Amino acid sequence: MRPPEQRVVITGMGAISALGHDAPSHWNALRDGRSGIGPLQLPGAGELRVRIAAQVHGFDPAAHFEERDLALLDRVSQFALLTASEAVVQSGWSPADTSPDRIAVIVGTGTGGETSRDEESRKLYAEGAARIHPFSIVRAMSSAPASHIAHAHGATGPVFAVSSACASSNHAIAQAALLIRAGVVDVAIAGGSEACLSYSVLKAWEAMRVLADDTCRPFCRQRHGLVLGEGAGMFVLESLAHASARGATPIAELSGAGMSSDAGDIVAPSAKGAAAAMRMALAESGLPPEQIDHINAHGTGTAANDATETRAIRDVFAAHADRIAVTSTKSMHGHALGAAGALELVATLCAIRDATVPPTANFVDRDEACNLDVVTGSARGMPIRAALSNSFAFGGLNAVLALAAMPG
Repeated sequence: MRPPEQRVVITGMGAISALGHDAPSHWNALRDGRSGIGPLQLPGAGELRVRIAAQVHGFDPAAHFEERDLALLDRVSQFALLTASEAVVQSGWSPADTSPDRIAVIVGTGTGGETSRDEESRKLYAEGAARIHPFSIVRAMSSAPASHIAHAHGATGPVFAVSSACASSNHAIAQAALLIRAGVVDVAIAGGSEACLSYSVLKAWEAMRVLADDTCRPFCRQRHGLVLGEGAGMFVLESLAHASARGATPIAELSGAGMSSDAGDIVAPSAKGAAAAMRMALAESGLPPEQIDHINAHGTGTAANDATETRAIRDVFAAHADRIAVTSTKSMHGHALGAAGALELVATLCAIRDATVPPTANFVDRDEACNLDVVTGSARGMPIRAALSNSFAFGGLNAVLALAAMPG
């Protein structure tokens, strides 16, 4: 076992999603099997073939930010700031108590400031505007969420963005853990944020013909596509030694992370690459495969992804795969691309904490190609010693987090 200085624990979390504007709301909806997927509310939605999404509704930026600050903040940064603050408050940690150069901020995002980019492009090309917003660059850049969180919490240590499509959040959290284990920083605010529901992005995804037009049904025989979502999840990570010294109670231990590349097809998933990432996460964590009780699957609801992930899980766990409670919470919060792993990590942490696996919603009939113990219908109460949270992205980029319950 690693010494306390190298063990990484999560002491705070924040979330915003189609299910609610904070982590408890997000988790309660997941536990109850309530879906946030609904009719798309967006200018031009009537021109789209697919008109559903998992949108964040009722979010008023003016209720959280000063008017002068909003000029600099795309929706993706607003989500990131809000959830980072929630995570810091829950952790009980005060940034003022840690040397600023010992604080890191790492944020994953797939598209960055997409709504700002889309709006300014519309003005330029559709309306013939002679000039666009002077802060267009700083609103749209992928590193903006990380920079704004660093400003808000006084972090002068490593601060950067990670962009690896749908694996961005897990990669960001893995990098944060590596910095803590290496002794570079004591605390990291890490996670992912995405606000990708613009007309142009939806048209691009529509062209790929991978979007469902009814709802998201992971691992189900009737599945026929993913549903896009938006939101953010942020976490306070610190060494166990640092958390213990200040009397903090960790939610769970981030015991390991596995990262791999398929180095193959830019779109098609690979069971070999996914299995490699899961094996690496287990190896780094020191957890035996038979100790994994739960997997929050990547589970997008596409025909290829779910069957491929099933093969990967069976390859890694063999007969023990039948004893792992598997779920895909994308069935409720949608596929939030670069923020997906973060929203799923909130679910995994709460599942461990509350000894409850949330269901995979919208499930109809089982598919022999997805012959796992998929939790459906209602949540399953069960003790969880350890869990994996899977993220597999376009480009063959895989990142898996291993979480363990704290003793006692």
